[in-house]
Amino acid sequence: MFHVGGARSALFNWAVAKNQGGTFVLRIEDTDAARNKPEWTDGILSALAALGMHAEDPTFEGPYFQSQNVAKHREATATLLDAGRAYYCDCTRDDVAARTGNPQSGYDGFCRDRGLTYEAGRALRFRTPDEGETHVVDLIRGNPSFPNSALEDFIVARGDGSPVFLLANVVDDLDEGITHVIRGEEHLSNTPKQQLLWEALGATPPVWAHLPVIVNEKRQKLSKRRDKVALEDYLAEGYLPDAMVNYLMLLGWAPGNDEEILPFEELVERFRVEDVNSASAFFDVKKLASFNGEYIRKMSVAAFSAAVDPWLHAPRAPWTEEQFDAAAFAAVAPLAQSRVALLSDITDNVDFLFLDEPATDERSWAKAMKEGAAELLTDVRAALATLEPWAAEPLKDTVAAVGEKHGLKLGKAQAPVRVAVTGRTVGLPLFESLEVLGRERTLARVDAAIAKL
Repeated sequence: MFHVGGARSALFNWAVAKNQGGTFVLRIEDTDAARNKPEWTDGILSALAALGMHAEDPTFEGPYFQSQNVAKHREATATLLDAGRAYYCDCTRDDVAARTGNPQSGYDGFCRDRGLTYEAGRALRFRTPDEGETHVVDLIRGNPSFPNSALEDFIVARGDGSPVFLLANVVDDLDEGITHVIRGEEHLSNTPKQQLLWEALGATPPVWAHLPVIVNEKRQKLSKRRDKVALEDYLAEGYLPDAMVNYLMLLGWAPGNDEEILPFEELVERFRVEDVNSASAFFDVKKLASFNGEYIRKMSVAAFSAAVDPWLHAPRAPWTEEQFDAAAFAAVAPLAQSRVALLSDITDNVDFLFLDEPATDERSWAKAMKEGAAELLTDVRAALATLEPWAAEPLKDTVAAVGEKHGLKLGKAQAPVRVAVTGRTVGLPLFESLEVLGRERTLARVDAAIAKL
């Protein structure tokens, strides 16, 4: 599944490419067979496409597959070896631990000058400079420096000759003309090693930008083991792609002027990766839902109705196709659109129209059906039985009048009626809902509630 952090990184890269007239490159790093399946690649492509990033756009390039560039990865290992920037090593972890007395210590450079040639099982290590510092140009982190003495002679090719990720990544970036690497801050520790590889291969390193980590409400890094992190899950729940894009763009960056809800084109125009904050970014699900509600309310009624349609039918809807009434839904669609935060909210808002009996929430029942509720409902039922016309305003006036006789304001008087008819204390405007539901079904539900009381 596509992590929302990966989606944020992709959007920031996309925004830079769009803003600067560049190219967004999608590379599938698939050299680890255990973590590579075609359907996972398809998932990445479909998730990106849902956010507006797809191959039909001239800014988009790829996907490239790292596994298809192995020959050039191996060429790079030969280049490093021939230039004296790498050497073969036959040390095991136990060997290093025995020499240093510390199982956690880094490599001690034992094989640097042994002049070993390749044999199966011997890894190729990069010869890290002994002195000086590696300076990283990072648009977000303030150009950090890393003492070379703190960087061990790291492995660039395994004992079977296959290049490791660090080297493959650099070679692919070189091959694809990458100028900007915009990624999560967890990769910052890799950067000095990769920069040394760029320089050793005779190339100018790219500009780096390491994005702030995304955290939950407890300020813990978002984790797929603990948090909902898959973009697909949010879309399946009824978050609109445009709302997701808008919100993700604000995780670590702000467009200024206290504006937040903006079309992507304007966000791109304002975006500067240099303005991204280095502090962790809080993934606020409540704020995301609020954004989504704003985007829903900007839709036309027709577009909204089309968007919620999957939730009005099996398998998502709790009613049958025979129970569903398209005309009834069309009548309440504008009312529902003004209230739902997620497209999936539509089901609970309109189920009273299509179920034979309302799906009563017991807490709502206990809250609304206080002492005197049966008497109130009995009087409401009598008044509604002969009400003409059966329309929202007369319905409201009638319930208000009955409530007044019972010493209740409209808000209190309508609560038992709402729960009797819809099963919940909150939902669509009550009297417009009763108008659509009709006299016969309304009275039947009030009768059932009186009997239950």
